[in-house]
Amino acid sequence: MQTRNPRRSWVQPLCWTAVLLDGFDLVVLGVVLPVLLADGVWGLTAGTGAAVSTIGLVGMMIGGLTIGTVTDVIGRRKTLILSVTIFSVCTLLCAFAPSALIFGALRFLAGLGLGGCLPTAISMVSEASAERGRSSSAATLVMTGYHAGAVLTSLLGLLLIPQLGWRAMFVAGALPALVLVPLMIRHLPESAAFERARAEVAAGSSTAAAGTVVRTLFQGRLLRATIAFWVSTFLGLVLVYGLNTWLPQIMRQAGYPLGDALGLLLTLNVGAVVGLLIAGRVADRVGVRKSVIGWFLGAAVFLALFSLRLPTLGLYVVVFLAGCFVFSAQVLIYAYTQHVYPPHARATGLGWTTGMGRLGGITGPLLGGWLVAAGIAYPWGFYLFAVIGLLAAVAVAVVAGRGAGRVPTERSEPARPEAERQGARREPEAAPGAQAGAGPEAVQA
Repeated sequence: MQTRNPRRSWVQPLCWTAVLLDGFDLVVLGVVLPVLLADGVWGLTAGTGAAVSTIGLVGMMIGGLTIGTVTDVIGRRKTLILSVTIFSVCTLLCAFAPSALIFGALRFLAGLGLGGCLPTAISMVSEASAERGRSSSAATLVMTGYHAGAVLTSLLGLLLIPQLGWRAMFVAGALPALVLVPLMIRHLPESAAFERARAEVAAGSSTAAAGTVVRTLFQGRLLRATIAFWVSTFLGLVLVYGLNTWLPQIMRQAGYPLGDALGLLLTLNVGAVVGLLIAGRVADRVGVRKSVIGWFLGAAVFLALFSLRLPTLGLYVVVFLAGCFVFSAQVLIYAYTQHVYPPHARATGLGWTTGMGRLGGITGPLLGGWLVAAGIAYPWGFYLFAVIGLLAAVAVAVVAGRGAGRVPTERSEPARPEAERQGARREPEAAPGAQAGAGPEAVQA
């Protein structure tokens, strides 16, 4: 019987703090960009500002695709420490950038670390909490750190920029790493699931080569799941980034005053935090697959209700509920990947899912901008967003849930479908291709 690792209690707070800094670093450009444009820093224009923002998202996409794979080779612990170090150092250097070119290059490099931080943190907290049956709620809870970081960025912008200038924001975003990284080095344990997978490699029963890990995502029943996760994450991030970028302007176009429009954006994000806290607990009770489908369907319903001319109170309620469903549905996809991919490919699967999803993060603002420019964002834009939510639910439904396993725990073997256990008793030999295809916790397609 394994003894409980006393350092495991550090996993949730350290990962939550890492995601908080991730959220801070991702939002900080939006806070300082108006100042850079107004002051004409480096001759920056709206076009070059958009290019800097986009190159950061490209870095995040590449980071998710690559660092997630590195995680399954060198371990969760080392990769998370490396990711936090990369984006913190690059964020600090942004404060001293002499030109827009150098600034953009540093944002790209910071994006590499940001793209690797999230999938690694989610993998760690999901695996650490699995034995208590709380892997989904652990994943959604750690994502509240992102929204806390976004709120903190806005508050610090109000305090620091008028007094110390925009460069102080990047210094403030990097300084916490001076405390967090040493704490992670001292207290953050390696994932037990990764340790088991590494033991299998040492015994010669598995392999952790990067190419092999990536190929796992496209073998057997996992191929359909991988494509479904990519599609649903792309669509989910179209909603997240499209609404966060254009909701105020769309509501102004609908005739609401600016104050109400900005208040609706705040309400949307408050709903996101509440939804994250609820969605994880629901997923742990009724199953993550049912929950993510239901959450996307709920998002579609409330996005369609945006198109109605509701009383002010009714509109705020609808926006709050839309925030509960839209953001949580996206995070539940991340939690779902942890139930589908085998331990040796879990961070890789999530990393590729978030990486490909970043294309939706780029597409969402572009789609919202086109709808606003065409003058059809209200109400037809909300109908389109509702259809996107429905399509995301359909994409998740493609990953059939008959016999989904549970995330392996630190003290138990992965759960297996009953039929598989009976088959194992009848036939002691491993099924052909078992090592190449989906693990026992993979969802039956």
